Amino acid sequence: MSLPTFTSTTTAEEVASVFAEEIKGRNVLITGTTIGGMGFETARVLAKYANLLFLAGYNSERLRLSEEAIKQETLSANVRTVTLDLSSIASVRAAAQEINAYPEPLHVLINNAATGAGTFVLSPDGLEMGMATNHVGPFLLTNLLVPKLLASSAADCAKPRVVFTASEAHALHPLDVTALAHPEPENHIPMLAYAHSKAANVLTALELSKRAKGRINAYSLHPGSVFTNALKKKENQPALIAAGVLTSDGLPNTEKHQGWKTLPQGAATIVAAAFDTRLEASPGAYLCDAAEANDKVAPHASDPATAAALWAATEEIVGEKFVL
Repeated sequence: MSLPTFTSTTTAEEVASVFAEEIKGRNVLITGTTIGGMGFETARVLAKYANLLFLAGYNSERLRLSEEAIKQETLSANVRTVTLDLSSIASVRAAAQEINAYPEPLHVLINNAATGAGTFVLSPDGLEMGMATNHVGPFLLTNLLVPKLLASSAADCAKPRVVFTASEAHALHPLDVTALAHPEPENHIPMLAYAHSKAANVLTALELSKRAKGRINAYSLHPGSVFTNALKKKENQPALIAAGVLTSDGLPNTEKHQGWKTLPQGAATIVAAAFDTRLEASPGAYLCDAAEANDKVAPHASDPATAAALWAATEEIVGEKFVL
C-alpha cells in the first residue's frame, strides 16, 4: 500500500489514521502535555489508538485536566500521569524510577516539553534553565528509560523510538558544549540560549541513534511555528517580540514570520516521527512538515564530533555514563 505525502497542512489526526495499525498496542510516554500545547494534541490523537499513554509534566493539576479531557473524548483511553520536572535532575531520576517500576513495556518516548526564550535563571542544579529543561532533563530521562525501551523491542520485535521536539531555531548559532556546565549570565541572550538547547536536541537524536546501533531509532523535528502556551508566557515574549516572531502586543507576527500552523498541524510532525514506517531506514533523521528533512539541519547540528562531545559533557553534568 502506498503511503500519502504529508504537507505543512497535514494534521496529527490524519497522520495517526494512516499509521493506526502501528499505534495500536503501543505504550507511549509524552512530556509536556498541558492543554493548549502540541504534547496534549499529540496525546489526544494517539489516545484513540494506543494501548497506554503516560502523560508527564511538572504540574499535577494540569496533568489531571489533560487526562480528564482525553478520557472525555475517548472513553476507552488508557492514561497514566507522571509528575516530572525536567529542570531538576532529582525529579527526572524519581520519575524514571516510577516509570521503570510499571510492568507495562514502553515503546515510544516523546520528549516534547520545553521552556522558551526567557531571562537568565539557574535550574536547581545550577544550569541555565532552558538548557536544563530542554536538553539535560530529556537526555537523562531518555537514558534512564533506554533499558525499558529495549525490553519492549525484545518482547514484540517492534523497534522502539525516541522523539525530540526541536525547532528550526537550532540553526541560529553553534552550540558551545564546554559552556553547558558553567553558564554565565552576562553571556545570556534568550533566543540564542533557546537555539542552543534545540541544537542539543538534534545532536542527541543523532548520537542516540548511532550508539543504539539499530536497536532504537531516535528522531528530532521542527513542528512549525505554533502559537502554543510557551509563546504566550510573559517571561518569553520580550525575546520573541525582539526577534520578530511575535508582534508588540504578543500575537503571531504573520508579516515577518510566515507559515504559522495550528496545533493539529504542529503535532502532525511529532506523530510522524513517532510512527511513520518510512523513517525506519533513516535513524537520527530530522523532520519538518511531517516528513524527513535532513537538508534543513544546520551543519553545526549534524557534526558527529559535536554530537559525541555533547553526549560526554551531558554525562558529566548528570554524573552518570550510559552504555547502550
